[in-house]
Amino acid sequence: MSFSIFDYLTQSFIHPTKTGSVAPSSEQLCELLTDTAELQNASTVIEFGPGTGVFTERILHKISTDTTFFALEINPRFAAATKLRCPQATVYNDSAENAKKHLLNHGVTACDCIISALPWSVFNSNLQDRLLSTIWEILEPGGKLLTVAYFHALIFPSAQRFRKRLYSTFPTVTKTEIVWKNFPPAFVYCAQK
Repeated sequence: MSFSIFDYLTQSFIHPTKTGSVAPSSEQLCELLTDTAELQNASTVIEFGPGTGVFTERILHKISTDTTFFALEINPRFAAATKLRCPQATVYNDSAENAKKHLLNHGVTACDCIISALPWSVFNSNLQDRLLSTIWEILEPGGKLLTVAYFHALIFPSAQRFRKRLYSTFPTVTKTEIVWKNFPPAFVYCAQK
């Protein structure tokens, strides 16, 4: 199952709160995000919103064989695409809000890294708050949330609200440089508990 730009646009139109992008992330953005995550040191990693698995593929190459890893994708078409692209990955067709349940099913109570491509700028404040509460609850002290943000979306009130909530929730938040060769241009927030 391959996804074209048309497929991404269709999913964005049909499921705007379940589709984080209008195109797959570029190699440059995938490398930046996974390098920033320092995955070689992680014991438990969760991916929120893998889409078609472009980040998943990089994560699998960079984590240790001892690392517990799974992905949560709410859009069933994208969950199936990620499983097809990365058959060795555990991918649940479920909401990121249920991450704690899946952690417990893997025999752990917390994680040290969450990689997210969730479409924060299209979420209402209630959903943003619920997801950030879930993330805070399941991250180990010192754990990191790395999430993609699109440069053009920074003008939207919901993106500004998310940024403020992120900075008020986490004691340390940094931003990477903008990847201009991504469509649309994007950067990564790195928030540490």
